[in-house]
Amino acid sequence: MQASFLPAWPLEINGFVAFSLLILSGLLGGRLAQRTGVLPRITGFIVIGFLLGPSVAGLFSHEMLAGSQVFVDIALGLILFQLGRLLDVDLAWQERPLLKASLLESGLSFVAIYTVLAWLGLTPIHAALAAAIGISSSPAVVLLVVKELGAKGPMTDRTLMLVAMNNILSFLVFTALLPLVHYAVHKASWTQSLLAPGYVLLVSLLVAVVLAWSLLWLAAVLPRDEMTQFVLVIGMIVGAVGLSKLLHGSSLLTLLALGLLVHNMDGRQVLLQVDFGKGAELFFVILFVVAGAKLHVGDLATAGLSAVAFVAARFVGKSLGVMALSSGEMTLRQAGLTGLTLVPMAGMAIGLTQTLTDSFPGYAETLAAIVLGAIAILETFGPVSTEYALKRSGEVDPKASVQH
Repeated sequence: MQASFLPAWPLEINGFVAFSLLILSGLLGGRLAQRTGVLPRITGFIVIGFLLGPSVAGLFSHEMLAGSQVFVDIALGLILFQLGRLLDVDLAWQERPLLKASLLESGLSFVAIYTVLAWLGLTPIHAALAAAIGISSSPAVVLLVVKELGAKGPMTDRTLMLVAMNNILSFLVFTALLPLVHYAVHKASWTQSLLAPGYVLLVSLLVAVVLAWSLLWLAAVLPRDEMTQFVLVIGMIVGAVGLSKLLHGSSLLTLLALGLLVHNMDGRQVLLQVDFGKGAELFFVILFVVAGAKLHVGDLATAGLSAVAFVAARFVGKSLGVMALSSGEMTLRQAGLTGLTLVPMAGMAIGLTQTLTDSFPGYAETLAAIVLGAIAILETFGPVSTEYALKRSGEVDPKASVQH
């Protein structure tokens, strides 16, 4: 008979232990990747998550991963809010060649990925969803490289604008495809299939509008110092995630729209450019460790060739799209270098893949493996290609470097 004061066996991992294990294992994986001298830490996070996840060692159980979802949502929220603040609507409208380049490279990358994956045997819906996800670029990686290199100039500004536009277009195309998924999975009527994504879109935007107004009002009445505004923004981001989930909206769209609205509604510039600093990295580590842990060995085995094809098609589409619209403001050389800065793909891609697997369990495991396999490849070469392109642009100190 077990004494009442002893814990029940087997022990159940609580949220505190899960948080600790995810961070510490991620740091270990990131450090091992760094020591190769080639792989970035992000790849180490994904690999260690995969090795410790349910399909390999089993240290991270399905229940533990489900419990860590709140940290993943906060990480994605931080990334997407920062991304939304990068997009100046007035400037984007004035930069017509850049807007056309974004539409063309997004369209070409979608067509290229869809064609390759459909040829490799994916269903049209799965290939289209993967192609929609592939439109996105990684704001986290690009922002990190730009910050560490101290890059400043026209090409850097265009790159950040393109990354923001890519992610918005990726989300819109992905959302437009969801009625087809609803119809295929639930055999619902077309009216129901259209209403569900429409409701998500409407609710997410309404939450973003209300919170953007609230954030700017509070920023105006509270002390205008960095610490106060840091706490205010973090609180609003966490609240946005919670409200969007409570109302069955999309936290991805809510945070992206919140950042965009705050930047473009802030005529008096009452909100400072808040630097989330090293504290935000904790959540980024968890984001990629959890993404790796959700990979399945069987899916990876079938997704290897498809992931490589995904990467190649995406690169060709984005590079050709930007280069095709090179003009007086952007030479062919600058356009080619800009294409290299769009190689990284992570935050939005992980979020959309997770949305799909959470909303339609059992429907998109192979698709998720392809996308996450592509992310592992792109996060290995992406930081390197972005660093190379920015250095060659002449907008950084030649001696500056990024810690991979």
